[in-house]
Amino acid sequence: MTEITGRTAVVTGGGNGIGMGLAKELARQGAKVAVADIMLANAQKVADTIRAEGGTAIAVECDVCERSSIAAMKQAVNDALGPVQLLFANAGATSFDPLMAMSDADVDWILQVNLHGVMNTTRAFLPDMIAGKEGHIMSTASMAGLLPGWIPVHVPYSAAKAGIIGMMMNLALEMREHNIYTTSYCPGGVATGMNQNNARYRPAKFGGPGEGAVHIGEASKDHTSMDFFTPDAIAPMVLNAVRNNRAFVFDHPEQREHFARTYSAIVEACYDDAEAWHREHGTPAANPTGAVLVPS
Repeated sequence: MTEITGRTAVVTGGGNGIGMGLAKELARQGAKVAVADIMLANAQKVADTIRAEGGTAIAVECDVCERSSIAAMKQAVNDALGPVQLLFANAGATSFDPLMAMSDADVDWILQVNLHGVMNTTRAFLPDMIAGKEGHIMSTASMAGLLPGWIPVHVPYSAAKAGIIGMMMNLALEMREHNIYTTSYCPGGVATGMNQNNARYRPAKFGGPGEGAVHIGEASKDHTSMDFFTPDAIAPMVLNAVRNNRAFVFDHPEQREHFARTYSAIVEACYDDAEAWHREHGTPAANPTGAVLVPS
């Protein structure tokens, strides 16, 4: 079990959407919360709300695309609240543009904020967790990462979110001896405001902030008509999974059918192909030198 009450938590992207819901619920459950966001004013509003309700919270500015910004945020949190046991690496951005219609800056931004941002934030806070022999890292991935073939015209985003899942699952193996756990949250439809506000969060080095909603083409629109839950509704579900050290947390149980189609139908069929090949052609002889290929 991961204890939440009395622990110090950081939530990146905490000024809005899922991060806001998580920050408020963490405080309700007795955690001291650092609300980190690239837009400090948004983080301050969430922290003010938490304090008005009797909780403990601070607001910290942080651009997860910059290691120096993450380091400064961590120092501010440590100074104000002490060592962090709970990290919610939630900051992210989205795109529904065709891959070849995206600029290099577009692609770099999506990969940097969604994948490298989680990696660099995790690396910043792990040493203190290891020293304290306690910690839990929850990263916000996506059903688009678990099921990359589900939503079309989502290539860099799906790649980054799939990378988060791989990162968290492998990190759990590495951190087991230190009593540190990981959870990948795969939202299946949450009303976050990201589509309307996404461009406002774009750092200057990727072209700077902009205005206007995310463009969603016809190929992707069928996947925007599902039920969308509120951040406040899903936050207790996420924290329940964290408390129980679940590797994943989902919010739409009916999406199990998409998982079955992807992995039962597609992946299992590929294993069937491999078995059929071995039956027909024989199992290849093992390399006598193992992983090392010796020139003949």
